[in-house]
Amino acid sequence: MHEVHEVNDGVHGPAAGHVRVRLDLGYDGRDFSGWARQTSRRTVQGEIEDALRTVTRSSRRYELTVAGRTDAGVHARGQVAHVDLPEDVWAEHREKLLRRLAGRLGHDVRVWRVAEAPAGFDARFSAVWRRYAYRVVDQPGGVDPLLRGHVLWHDWPLDVAAMNAASAGLLGEHDFAAYCKKRDGATTIRTLQRLEWERDAHGVITATVRADAFCHNMVRSLVGALLFVGDGHRPVDWPAKVLAAGVRDSAVHVVRPHGLTLEEVGYPADDLLAARNREARNKRTLGGGPGPGCC
Repeated sequence: MHEVHEVNDGVHGPAAGHVRVRLDLGYDGRDFSGWARQTSRRTVQGEIEDALRTVTRSSRRYELTVAGRTDAGVHARGQVAHVDLPEDVWAEHREKLLRRLAGRLGHDVRVWRVAEAPAGFDARFSAVWRRYAYRVVDQPGGVDPLLRGHVLWHDWPLDVAAMNAASAGLLGEHDFAAYCKKRDGATTIRTLQRLEWERDAHGVITATVRADAFCHNMVRSLVGALLFVGDGHRPVDWPAKVLAAGVRDSAVHVVRPHGLTLEEVGYPADDLLAARNREARNKRTLGGGPGPGCC
């Protein structure tokens, strides 16, 4: 007997007889093989979908749509997803769903909020920006053992001012092909809205990276290039030159995933959700529309 999946394209909202539910969640990515469900590996999507089916006592799996699919080892504090549930399932379980999920899910993934989504909401396509943080230390002794799963150790002193100067040349709308792993049929044009570095009192250097969307490996590649500027191996203008060249540079290192956390996803006002949902599905060109809202 084949398993039935609840699937909807999302353009016109949930199918008849269904309710779209928004989930706000977070997870420690170290023991997950990324977000997307896989048949033989533990993933965040698989974990939550299995928990949903169990706590609602359903024979079907209800598929999650996520704001940004994270890679293996990447964490999230402010991830957003939606799921379309039959009206009777939602009516029966809505009041106790959050607590029941907490009792079923592993300790490294938490759903913080469950609520009926406003009209036009799509966790992926209604989003207008995603904000990530990448954390690194350059202390000679290495990373605080209590932070080792979330902070990268860079074995060279880093010049934060130089990294900020180099970051400024990457802001705006560009084709980030030089910093992305190419996927067939997917555009690499993105608008990088913010890229800043700051060292805190404990020596942890945090890169705050915000864009309308991210292509595969984009944040980790940008961080890798900027660390080379910070430690003096490349000049300040080098990352912008790599961007302008438009091709992958073998010198751009994709840094390890454990320093990266999805911190927040931004959405427009409720009355603009549907318009953003439709607009973001158009394939993007430079100077054109916002394109698909995937990471």
